[in-house]
Amino acid sequence: MTEPSASDLTLEEKASLTSGADFWTTKAIERIGLPSIMMTDGPHGLRKQSGGTDHLGLASSVPATCFPPAVGIGSSFDPELIERVGAAIGVEAAIEDVAIVLGPGINIKRSPLCGRNFEYFSEDPIVSGVLGAASVRGVQSQGVGTSLKHFAANNQEFDRMRASSDVDPRPLYEIYLRGFERVVKDAQPWTVMCSYNRINGVYASEDPWLLTQVLRDDWGFDGLVVSDWGAVNDRVAGVAAGLDLEMPSSGGRTDAQLVAAVRAGDLAESVLDTAAARAIDLVRKAGERPAVPGPLDVDAHHALAREAAGRSIVLLKNDGDVLPLAEGQKIAVIGAFATEPRFQGAGSSLINPTRVDKALDELRAVGGDDVSYAAGYSVAGGAVAASGRSDDDLRAEAVATASAADVAVVFLGLPAAEESEGFDREHIDLPADQLAVLDAVIEANPATVVVLSNGGVVALPFAGRVPAIVETWLLGQAGGGAVADVLYGAVNPSGKLTETVPVRLEDNPSFGNFPGEFGHVRYGEGVLVGYRWYDAKGLDVTFPFGHGLSYTTFSYGEASVSVAADGDIVVRVDVTNTGARDGREVVQVYVAPVASAVQRAPRELKAFSSVALAAGETRTVELVVRRQDLAYWDVRVDRFIVESGEYTVEVAASSRDIRSSSTVSVEGDVVSLPLTMNSSIGDVVAHPVAGPIAMAALGGLMDGLTGADSSAASMMPNDEAMEKMMASFPIGRLIGFPGVDVTYEQIEQLLAGANAGVLAQS
Repeated sequence: MTEPSASDLTLEEKASLTSGADFWTTKAIERIGLPSIMMTDGPHGLRKQSGGTDHLGLASSVPATCFPPAVGIGSSFDPELIERVGAAIGVEAAIEDVAIVLGPGINIKRSPLCGRNFEYFSEDPIVSGVLGAASVRGVQSQGVGTSLKHFAANNQEFDRMRASSDVDPRPLYEIYLRGFERVVKDAQPWTVMCSYNRINGVYASEDPWLLTQVLRDDWGFDGLVVSDWGAVNDRVAGVAAGLDLEMPSSGGRTDAQLVAAVRAGDLAESVLDTAAARAIDLVRKAGERPAVPGPLDVDAHHALAREAAGRSIVLLKNDGDVLPLAEGQKIAVIGAFATEPRFQGAGSSLINPTRVDKALDELRAVGGDDVSYAAGYSVAGGAVAASGRSDDDLRAEAVATASAADVAVVFLGLPAAEESEGFDREHIDLPADQLAVLDAVIEANPATVVVLSNGGVVALPFAGRVPAIVETWLLGQAGGGAVADVLYGAVNPSGKLTETVPVRLEDNPSFGNFPGEFGHVRYGEGVLVGYRWYDAKGLDVTFPFGHGLSYTTFSYGEASVSVAADGDIVVRVDVTNTGARDGREVVQVYVAPVASAVQRAPRELKAFSSVALAAGETRTVELVVRRQDLAYWDVRVDRFIVESGEYTVEVAASSRDIRSSSTVSVEGDVVSLPLTMNSSIGDVVAHPVAGPIAMAALGGLMDGLTGADSSAASMMPNDEAMEKMMASFPIGRLIGFPGVDVTYEQIEQLLAGANAGVLAQS
């Protein structure tokens, strides 16, 4: 039988293919031999529901490996590791006959309050794009598709199904779309999932600019666009805009709307043909994967989850080398999170893990009887809460346990009820009862290590009072073992922060513009998102973007910087492991133009590499900055523009730990704007054709103005100030000013000739 196509279908059948059969599957058409396929949630593991279906993680799902969520594994800065994890998720999906895993999520962490930040990689679009592409490549290497989400500008949970993200063109293109562009162009996900929200007043699900012009025409996406579950506002407008598949099922109601629209002439049948053809093509791709019988190698995938979790941990502070712990030391483990681990976020990505490691058990597997424990506080609904013990009793026990130990390891974190899909956090503080326990433990034993479990950034008011802080984020099912590996030194920590840890929530660039009001949220910080803001404003931070320590040390040589024939910047730098332990360093390259016509951050991350180095080893690391990543969005011509001139290239261990700096000259793009009567004198003088003529014709302007008895001239302190003022003066309004011996018609002739010259050159 030949492969089915849209031309084989009736109008009703075409419409049916563009919506789901139920919550997770597409419709089959037996008449032409087209099967149904299944999609399930991800992105850090498989959530195939076995009974009732829902989108908020309420119904149970089949056991699957829970790998570290993006907030954790993103800190590895390692595309190769993320690709391996993606491949493992693809294998599990194939065993369960799942065609599409709904992920990765690469939305920008605009605010630390976003309740779904645990599912996203970074506040930086290059990090999000590079790591997102790796995840897509990994999953799709197993013949299983992905769904890149949430497209686009979905940066909060509050009112997410209606709110309009009101964002100017530059930040929209440079910050919020750039990562999506990177994934689409580098990895071609099978599907892209449109978000719930509106963008500048238009629902993402019915925005032809977003779904067709940008995604397909500009970026070359050739897959299927699926709605987020329940994101369709107007089905007919959505299909016309480029939305191919509505999920979940509408029970046929919106299918009928499409049929009626075609018959009424309100929707071209060719548009519906295109959407149906994409649905058929998606089923074809899924059908090319041979059946994978299984069974799942649970142990191997758990081992990979443990490796990934160990690579996700960020050592924020380690004064006096209190870490790693040594066997034989008496260790007091304090905190209920050590026995009741928080290892993933809540909502649609909630995985039913094949097993769960507990940190206390894993620490005792190494330290044995030298590891004591006190709960210290209760995690809502946990075992300690059920025991009915008071806060005072728990705190007293923690103090006694810590006093008898060489080192106290205090586990702190956010309860699951404080961060989830569907709502945002109200603050970035850790629970008060946990902080009270920490204060008491520090008083009893200054050798205190804090281990954090959190899906979003938290304030660290104790950072100056403890010698060591370990940020574990959410580490997946093997996180307990990974924490023990790092604390005892079996694994040398190598994670780096993909987001800034601020001193105060009020310092965050979105503060005052999050989560908006009356259905609108204004992205008033513009392009200064995350570390860009903190650096531009010169604000203190608790820990900067890109920061992360190791149990060894690394030195950097002077970087060499060159421009390749294709315009990419090639950076080479020698990095040496100067310590006694094998380790891994994340080398970062930040770039900024020395001078720019538009607002720019002091530095922007443009390339990075995770490099393994044996003790004493030196390696030359090569990093490539893509030319297009130097570009800003020019609102005058509606396209990305690379500016000509000198660029500062910084090789760094974090955004505030610059190890080497160079400058390189970049040949930019030519921007040719037509001159008009409203063009400034500065624009005209700078024009290659009109400039020399204008200089001669207007030569007496300054003399005439500064010599005239005018209030404008008298207010100018000197000729230079007058020149600055006149540089932005519209040339068409100069007629009649002293010293301007040209007519309106002559200026018109000058501009016409200049514009003709521009056209001739192009």
